[in-house]
Amino acid sequence: MTDRVKGCWVAFEKDVRDDDVQGLVDAILQLRGVSAVTTEKVKADDFIARSRVKRELTEKLIAVICPDEAERR
Repeated sequence: MTDRVKGCWVAFEKDVRDDDVQGLVDAILQLRGVSAVTTEKVKADDFIARSRVKRELTEKLIAVICPDEAERR
């Protein structure tokens, strides 16, 4: 038996101005089977999450490139 999918999420590679995103919303609405598209505004939590991920990746990269430097941190 095949599972059913009720929807999906789309993430942009970077934040897009709300007036610039309208063309993308309109295009997605033209796809067969799409009944609605909503947008989500950037919030403070987004900044915090991105900052933490960036910091973690930076620490891992330093550990690979300069293991001695990573040990001192």
